[in-house]
Amino acid sequence: MAIEFVSYSGQYPTLCFGTLILRVHGSEVIMGRCLSSGGSVSFDENWDEEITEGPWSVDSWPSFFDEDMKKEALEVINDNIPWGCCGGCA
Repeated sequence: MAIEFVSYSGQYPTLCFGTLILRVHGSEVIMGRCLSSGGSVSFDENWDEEITEGPWSVDSWPSFFDEDMKKEALEVINDNIPWGCCGGCA
């Protein structure tokens, strides 16, 4: 694998506000605040919360990431960071 997880500083309740750091071909790349959650928060007809957690997506990629690198990075991100519920805070 050319891309490895280094760290992510996001914490509940604003999990999407963290700084992501990946190692790409041996060099650390600070991605910053770039994640959006694939989850959602909604309410049913009785106003009961319906919360789902979903995989992360990346809002802003470094310019040197090609499509294969993006795919690999998303796999690494989703394997290492707990899924969030809404992404509305980003």
